[in-house]
Amino acid sequence: MDKKNKHHEVKKDGEAARSSEMDCECDKRNECVCEEAKPKAPAAAVGAEKKEPDYYEQLLGLKADFENYRKRVEKERPEFVKFGKAEILLRLLPLYDMLMQAHLHVVKMQAGGEDGSTRVQDVVKGLEMIFKEFTKVFEAEGIRPMDVVGKPYDPMASEIIGIDEGNEENDGLVTAEFQKGFYYGDKILRPAKVKIAKVKAPAPEAPAAEKTDTEEKK
Repeated sequence: MDKKNKHHEVKKDGEAARSSEMDCECDKRNECVCEEAKPKAPAAAVGAEKKEPDYYEQLLGLKADFENYRKRVEKERPEFVKFGKAEILLRLLPLYDMLMQAHLHVVKMQAGGEDGSTRVQDVVKGLEMIFKEFTKVFEAEGIRPMDVVGKPYDPMASEIIGIDEGNEENDGLVTAEFQKGFYYGDKILRPAKVKIAKVKAPAPEAPAAEKTDTEEKK
């Protein structure tokens, strides 16, 4: 009985061992099969994974660029407002010109005795009040008129539209102003249109007449 039991136990142990080996082999085969069945990543995909961009770094870069842009816009905004205001004020200048012409015309009439009526005097006073208001607005906005008559011509601030014959004393000076120029701060808002005096250049001397062959022979 003991031998049979021992033989039976040995047999069971052997079968268990073989079963274990088979399981092991099966596991190995399955593992091997799993390894073989596992899809391999294409070479291109592997390369792409290695070269994949760092989107976080790109995002940080874009954010920094946006912050710089925002700061630049905030810094330049006052300049935009300033030049926008200058454009509006520039449109007021033709009105100023018309009022100035009307004022000068009435003043000439009054000075010439053409019409010394109360009506003309009232018009003059009204125009003077308008000019005072213009002056207040201009001063508040940093606009000031140019003073060019009787001074040397400045090509950066004035435009020549006429020339008077001058002498050594007034050569290059502004003799008349047809349109007033204005400064806006330290910049030229509108150049003046002026007439200047220039000394007339002397006529070039006529070249000496060439001697003829007959005169040379004499």
